[in-house]
Amino acid sequence: MIRTIALAVFGAVQLPGIAVAAACGGPTVTAVTVQSMNSTRYLNYYHVTATVTNRGDATQAGNVLQFIDVNQYGNRLDDRGVPPLAPGQSYTITYVWKRAVDAGKWTTPLDFRVRPVAPMAAGDCVASSSSITF
Repeated sequence: MIRTIALAVFGAVQLPGIAVAAACGGPTVTAVTVQSMNSTRYLNYYHVTATVTNRGDATQAGNVLQFIDVNQYGNRLDDRGVPPLAPGQSYTITYVWKRAVDAGKWTTPLDFRVRPVAPMAAGDCVASSSSITF
């Protein structure tokens, strides 16, 4: 029965959370999904992927420094580096979230946001984030 409940929760959170600003070029979070989930006696481990895509018209410079931040309630929990991207090119990161097996359903949000450090191309903006809730 526990596996059935876990699979139902897993299936429900697989829907991609997409927040894309159409007028914004540059790196944009385009999808967040749960790839898998495994459990121990006390914890569920959610293997979450987030994809960032360069929606701009130019290849990013080789010295671009940018991250996908993992946030919860406005606080940064972790980050993953993203290499410079060509137009239309995507890069996917993986994040493992540990959650108590008895935690209430749909009570834990995670937000994924691109954070550029330096330098950004002219016309690039970062107006995207994508969320998922467990």
